[in-house]
Amino acid sequence: MSDSHKKDSHKKGNHKPLRVAVLVSGSGSNLQVLIDAVQAGTLPVEIVGVISNRDDAYAITRAKDASIPVAVLSHAASGKRMGIKTFETHASAQIATWQPDLIVLAGFMRVLSAEFIDNMSAPMINLHPSLLPAYKGLVTHQRVIQAGERQHGCSIHVVTAELDAGAVLTQALLEINPKDTADSLQTRVQTLEHQLLPWTILLISKGVLSLNNEQLSNQKPTYMPTLPLKLYLNS
Repeated sequence: MSDSHKKDSHKKGNHKPLRVAVLVSGSGSNLQVLIDAVQAGTLPVEIVGVISNRDDAYAITRAKDASIPVAVLSHAASGKRMGIKTFETHASAQIATWQPDLIVLAGFMRVLSAEFIDNMSAPMINLHPSLLPAYKGLVTHQRVIQAGERQHGCSIHVVTAELDAGAVLTQALLEINPKDTADSLQTRVQTLEHQLLPWTILLISKGVLSLNNEQLSNQKPTYMPTLPLKLYLNS
């Protein structure tokens, strides 16, 4: 084996996967998609831990079944539900212990403070069920139907202090059917989410997508279309 080949092999052997921490509040279907992709070898990252702000979230079971460390930060020792400041204090300490390269909000339903976001040692991304910048906030599926929109979808964006306002990294969209209800639209958009999230994290892990806000604003990579990327899926 040549010296150059040995060096290449050594580099590949020392390559460390992207360390990902996931924050959840509910069933964790998107977490399960990530777990499945990692276990299948199609997503070369390591899920180093999961934080849930609800003790009844099924996402906890999904993480434990996959032997992923879990921190449940729902109630204080007194039994009272954690306020956001208490949650953020514990979450910050836990994240510092795990030392992730990326924090993913996947169905996480608490609004984080600017102080918490700004002090994180790793960038955060959020999965939002609309084509941002349209329809920030909650109840997006019902709102797009009431507005008579023709298209809907989901976005993954960088988390900033302003709600759902960070740079959009990727989007997936679909055509709204005349017979769609809020529930049916939610189901269809969730199908897109399950494809968009691992795809986006893969692009981040490969260095195709940068999470530096200045770079996102000022650079136009020659190897990818202008951001935001749109993955058109019929669903």
